[in-house]
Parts: sequence; structure tokens; C-alpha cells
Amino acid sequence: MQTETSASSPRSSESRLDLSTEAARYEAVRRRDPRAEGRFFYSVMTTGVYCRPTCPARLALRENVAFHDSPDEAERLGFRACKRCRPREVPQLERHAKVVQAARELLESSDAPVGLAELATRVGLSPFYLHRLFKQHVGMTPHEYASAHRLQRVGEELRDGAAVTAAIYEAGYSSSSRFYESGSQALGMPPSDVRRGGEGVEMRAVVRACVLGRVLVAATSRGVCAIAFGDDDAPLLDELRVRFPRATVHASDDALDALAAEVVLMVDAAGLAANIPLDLMGTAFQQRVWRALRDIPAGTTTTYSEIAKRIGAPRAVRAVGTACGRNPVAVAVPCHRVLREDGALGGYRWGLERKKTLLARERAK
Repeated sequence: MQTETSASSPRSSESRLDLSTEAARYEAVRRRDPRAEGRFFYSVMTTGVYCRPTCPARLALRENVAFHDSPDEAERLGFRACKRCRPREVPQLERHAKVVQAARELLESSDAPVGLAELATRVGLSPFYLHRLFKQHVGMTPHEYASAHRLQRVGEELRDGAAVTAAIYEAGYSSSSRFYESGSQALGMPPSDVRRGGEGVEMRAVVRACVLGRVLVAATSRGVCAIAFGDDDAPLLDELRVRFPRATVHASDDALDALAAEVVLMVDAAGLAANIPLDLMGTAFQQRVWRALRDIPAGTTTTYSEIAKRIGAPRAVRAVGTACGRNPVAVAVPCHRVLREDGALGGYRWGLERKKTLLARERAK
């Protein structure tokens, strides 16, 4: 499934950072740009010290700065390593990332809940520092991450055909009641229905015309579970059947016709608010992102990083992009209103031309 992270991932950002000139390198030093880490080092003539680009030391005058491709090169010219940024050691950001990754792997591999104190001891940090570091890098606390991972494991076990009780215990829950208390509603439909690929679930689906082509609207008894754009009816219905392979999909009725009419109005009337009931299946993190998206007013836009900040996960920009790409209900959860930091459109599951059209129509209102 397409995600919308290509515009905001660190890897793509690094490829756009041109460090081919000394002016560009000095600007990276001035901004302490983390994307420059490991790509060059700089020395200061007046102090005899060389540093990494993100060194917190006071910025030296340009005429006193020289650039080097490695610490060895700087030392051959007589410069000594800075004691603040320690250019010969692994960068702090990289060290932190490795510690957080180790903590994530411990949480994911454990068959039982791991407390913060135990987790901190196993990775060699204090509980307070690990809690802060983990949330900065992952966008969730260790407890929230472990809960979301267990919930995801339940969904995977159920889709693979495991019995409900077996899936719950296999995912690390101590009891069935503990699972239901922890918010199994984030799976959308009941666990038994997920296990059976939607078997026993009654839903209705209809495809209507709109200014963006064709739009599919599908709903269970709980609410709308799918809104998707396309050019032809058959592929849209096929995609719905792939998502719910064993569900019984009926033709539309009066209730769904009314919901579909509201969806078409949301598209054709450029953001006219509609309070339609939704039945969304997603992880706890995805649900947080989708709620934040619904708060973006029509005619306005925001960025992936801003959404990450709103949900209390400022470093989870890539995860926010992934959640946008997995949004199952176009326009009802308006992921088209999220742009890249540079104002470019970014990605859109249903095509960038549709995203551009939606935004242009909303801004014109």
C-alpha cells in the first residue's frame, strides 16, 4: 500500500543537501544541519581545533574555517579533536538511535510486558532518560509502543487464521479481559471478524461519479469503512474485496445511498463538512494521526512534521506519512491537506492530480 513518506524521509532530505561548495558547507555548519553529519569536518585556525558540522561551539568567522573530508586529514594538518563534539566518536544522534532501536527490539521480542525500569537497565540508561529519548525518536512512550505492537500482533495472528484466544495470548496479553480493556476497538471490527478476513461481516458498497472520477463508498453497520477514488468501478470493488476477502458485500440501500451522497458532496462542494459515521481499522498510532487530520479545516493545509507535533510525536514524521498513506477513507479523513515542509504536494494514495484538484477547489471557496 502506498505511503506518503517519500517527501519527508531523512534519506530523501539528505540527497537534496548540496555540500559541493565551501559556502554550502559553511552554511550547514551555521545551521548545525544534522544531514551534514559524517560528510565533512571543519577546523578553526584561531583555536587549532577541528569539529563535526553539528558542533554546539560558537560559530567561527568564515575566514578562519577550513573543511576536511575526514578526521585524519584534519589531524595531519595539526588540528586536534574538539572535546565538545568529539568528532572521532560515533555521533550522539546515532548512539541514541541505536539505544532506542535496542529498546524497541526488546519490547517487540518479549512475550510479557516489560516495565520501564527493567527496559532502562537492559539498555544501560536511567528510566527518565530512556523515556524521554524513546518518545523523541519513536513518537510514543515505551509503554504506548509496546501496547501498539501487541495490538498489531493480535491483528496479524487473527488474519493468519489463529483462534481469538490463542492470538491474544500469543501477542503477549496476560488474559482476554486485559486485551479488551486495552482498547481492541482500534482493530475496527471485532477480533473474530478480523481473523476470518471479514467473514460474517455484512457491508454494502456503491460507486458514484464525482469531479475526481469515480468514488467508492462502503459501510458496515458501524459506519463508512472505505472511501476510494479511481477511474473505473471494477478495480475499486476488487480492492475492497482484497481488503475484506470473506465479507459479504451487498449492493447499496437507502442508508448507504444517503452516505454516498454526502461523500460526493464533500468532494464536489469542496470541503463542505459532513459528520458521517466511520468504522476505521488501524493501530493506536494511526488512529491518533487520523483524528488530527480531521481537525484540519477545509481550505487550509499543514505539514507532516506539524501533525507529528500535534500528536506529541515530533520525531515521528515518517510514521505520520505512513499513516496518511494508509488512510482508508479519502476526504472524510482529509490526508490531502498535508504537504511537505517545502510546500510541495508530497504523496497521495489516490494520485497527486486528485490531491491538487481537491486543494485548489477548497482554496477557491
